Amino acid sequence: MTEELDALKAALRRVPEADPAARHAELDAALENFDRHLDAMEDRAADEKSAGRQETAAPARPIPASPRKAGFLTGVRDMLKSLSPAGLLAGTTSLAALAVAVVALGPMLREGPPATPKPATTAEPSGAAQRDMRAEPSGPEHAHGAGDAAPAGAASETPGMEAAPEIAAAPQAAETAKRAELQEAAPMPEMEAAPAPAPLARTRQAAPAVVGLAAPQDIAPPLPADTEAFANAEANPVKAVAEAPVSTFSVDVDTASYAVIRQSLTSGHLPPKEAVRIEEMVNYFPYAYPAPEGDRPFRADVAVMPTPWNAETRLVRIGLQGRLPALADRPPLNLVFLVDTSGSMEDPAKLPLLKQALRLTLPQLRPEDQVAIVAYAGSAGTVLEPTSATDAAAISAALDRLGAGGSTAGAEGLALAYQVAAQMAAPGEVSRVLLATDGDFNVGISDPQALEDYVAQQRNSGTYLSVLGFGRGNLDDAVMQALAQNGNGMAAYIDTAQEARKVLVDQLSGALFPLADDVKVQVEWNPAQVAEYRLIGYETRALRREDFNNDKVDAGEIGAGHQVTALYEITAPDSPARLNDPLRYGAEPVPQTGDEIGFLRLRWKAPGANESALIETPITGAEAADADARFAAAIAGFGQLLTGATYLGDWGWDEAIKLAEGARGEDPFGYRIEAVNLMRLAQALGR
Repeated sequence: MTEELDALKAALRRVPEADPAARHAELDAALENFDRHLDAMEDRAADEKSAGRQETAAPARPIPASPRKAGFLTGVRDMLKSLSPAGLLAGTTSLAALAVAVVALGPMLREGPPATPKPATTAEPSGAAQRDMRAEPSGPEHAHGAGDAAPAGAASETPGMEAAPEIAAAPQAAETAKRAELQEAAPMPEMEAAPAPAPLARTRQAAPAVVGLAAPQDIAPPLPADTEAFANAEANPVKAVAEAPVSTFSVDVDTASYAVIRQSLTSGHLPPKEAVRIEEMVNYFPYAYPAPEGDRPFRADVAVMPTPWNAETRLVRIGLQGRLPALADRPPLNLVFLVDTSGSMEDPAKLPLLKQALRLTLPQLRPEDQVAIVAYAGSAGTVLEPTSATDAAAISAALDRLGAGGSTAGAEGLALAYQVAAQMAAPGEVSRVLLATDGDFNVGISDPQALEDYVAQQRNSGTYLSVLGFGRGNLDDAVMQALAQNGNGMAAYIDTAQEARKVLVDQLSGALFPLADDVKVQVEWNPAQVAEYRLIGYETRALRREDFNNDKVDAGEIGAGHQVTALYEITAPDSPARLNDPLRYGAEPVPQTGDEIGFLRLRWKAPGANESALIETPITGAEAADADARFAAAIAGFGQLLTGATYLGDWGWDEAIKLAEGARGEDPFGYRIEAVNLMRLAQALGR
């Protein structure tokens, strides 16, 4: 036996001489033996069928654990198994020579052998060989047979599905074709016949109700961010005072943009540029502005300092501080929670966090306050009738009953919420609708402008609307901003329980109790002192100059204890940083009194009033800047770095971080150090 093995090894190492005629003869002989073997198998199958047996192999022969593939190599293997040891040795040597020939003459074999006589058995493949050719395609183009198109939606392989074990005895051609047709007609896993596993990604289709936090295996990846929409506009340009000496805008106390930026950065990616609204970033932080005196609802505070990113310009910071009335002076509150329970709210960062956030408001309410809950998905409905705020158990139980599922009938939900609020209203009381949603309104809003007009009409009745955003992926920030602005309310984004506490506990009074309506800011710059100016942010709050004195033009609101901060960058006429050339035919600037660089005017209305009041304050340029002003400047720089603004020169992340760290001051809630860490994170992520 050892000698035979040595001879086999020697034969395997020896490369036959390249004799084309001998190679083709050996190949023909192998093919002839192969066809004879298959014919013998067919004859045996026919005999067994005539004897009443099944078309599968004899019961004594086990079915292999894994599928056997049909084809040339399978036939050769079966042929070798039937040989004796001596024949096996000789056959193996022949196969080794045959393999070398196939590799060397591959191109010739694909083109076909020379015109030499071949046995009749090789002129036409047998039925079994034809079946092997169908079962073992030579490439992807034969996946469904020559000239056949693949079924729609089908793939060449279906993940998670195993091929059926091969039948031991070759079946008849008709049965094979029938089985192939059944295989092609079999339903895909997601159909009824073979249900698929739970989907990996959420859709906006109807979903079963979910109460509380989802189980870990039910948590799906967030939806793609390309379905989000943000309210923004082109950055304010530098304006020449000689051409446009007056700047007018509506105040803004929203903070949604900063929370969205934080959520993006902590998730490991930079926020979309359109999500960055610098005024909302600056107004996110509390500042130590002086309280108003007397009966005035708020007080203006001005600071002037060198611009951190341009030594040749100056920053003017304007701060407004609203009065915070005593708790006993607040009127009774009628609060309607309008909760989005559509399928898109199923994510744990949405409806479960929303419930947790709304529960935080309950301890802040008083016995004379009332709460109602309206939910909307495919349709709207009242979940909790008006209930005393002291019945926290009933309110909490109603929140527990909320589950996500269905489409988003936002217009119907708003209409029902306003109806409930009207039923709760009484003279001297405050009515508020607090909409909690991801902004995915997809049912009942064929005309967004009509919806905004409807909200504006309702605010005239005294019921204001504030909007809380939850979750990412399909966040419609643009709709949320439009609703809040037209509803005389605020817009906030809640991504954590801590943010929920900030908005609904620490700032609840400002969100729900109005102090001044339609607050407008107008600054007139002295052309003798200022050649150019740029308002940083407030692009979506810009007003025309004539809107300032028009009491019919809606503007922003200031709630109890609220603050508003705005920043201007100004350039002196003789500054080398001036970007616009003086007009050749421009009029000489009119001499101004004193050294004023500008004049600040504020218009506001008492809640429910039709006529506005006016507050005026000169800006001298000598107003000192404190740590609060410098920190606000650092945050404004933070926002401009995120948007890639062109006004910063070489000033970058290192300078912004240093400025913010040096101006942190007292930071009892950790908001400012969080901002510094976000700057570091944004720097690391890069843009």
